[in-house]
Amino acid sequence: MKTKVGFIGLGNLGTPIAQNLIEAGYHLQVYNRTASKLDQLDQDAITRCASPAESAEGAAFIVTVLSDDNAVREIITKDDGILKTLPEGAIHISLSTILPETAKELDALHREAGNYYLSSPVFGRPEAAAAKKLWVCVSGSEDIKAAAKSLLESTSQGIIDFGEEAGAANVVKLAGNFMIQASMEMMAEAYTLAEKYKVDRTKVADFFGSTLFNSPIFKNYGKMIAEKDYTQVGFTTQLGYKDARLVFNMSQQSQTPMPFIAVIHNRLLSALAKGWNERDWSEAISRGVTDDAGLG
Repeated sequence: MKTKVGFIGLGNLGTPIAQNLIEAGYHLQVYNRTASKLDQLDQDAITRCASPAESAEGAAFIVTVLSDDNAVREIITKDDGILKTLPEGAIHISLSTILPETAKELDALHREAGNYYLSSPVFGRPEAAAAKKLWVCVSGSEDIKAAAKSLLESTSQGIIDFGEEAGAANVVKLAGNFMIQASMEMMAEAYTLAEKYKVDRTKVADFFGSTLFNSPIFKNYGKMIAEKDYTQVGFTTQLGYKDARLVFNMSQQSQTPMPFIAVIHNRLLSALAKGWNERDWSEAISRGVTDDAGLG
């Protein structure tokens, strides 16, 4: 029999992850607030669920790909939440980008209920998820990580272990998203400076992306920013701002001076004020720079 896996969250990232799990042979019990999104999946490989609790019933694992701390907390704790039905010993694999303190809180709730929580935030845009090229950061107890390994391998190119502390992987994820945002700001400023001096910004991006900064961030986001092509929305400005806000709060709580996060926070807040909530976060940062430079 196919392993039953609960699945909650069919957003831009969640949908290709769900498709990968189906391809790997899992049967998904799927709940999503917008039920029509389930139409994108192989109907023979899923059970449509009317609530988070129904999605978790009888499942060995439940995977959640949700937008923020409150969304994850709600599907666990509300009256029709997953803890009402998740079997003893089952594992909740959370791919969401949330605060480490929230992960610790949720880990404790699961242990009280007799099941387990695994922090598993991922790096990669939707196209990377579709190609099974995500990077997964995990933290939690060793036996739970071992049990979840095969499932996570079916949608990723690598799993990186950051120890047994529930929130450790979330620290890494938020630190990484900050680094991506700072890199986008840096590229937007550099390429805009080149444009001001009438140097082809796409040629500058090609040069740096293939030499000094030869990495996926500078190749992929660099190309989008240089060409000002934001047609594919992989990660929205609203979610990017949420992450910047979380990093800013963490820096304050831990007394870690992070001047650049203030720049990113304000850049994305300005984009939200302009109504760019659903645009790609690279557009919010890049257009903010070009607008400031009078090149809008």
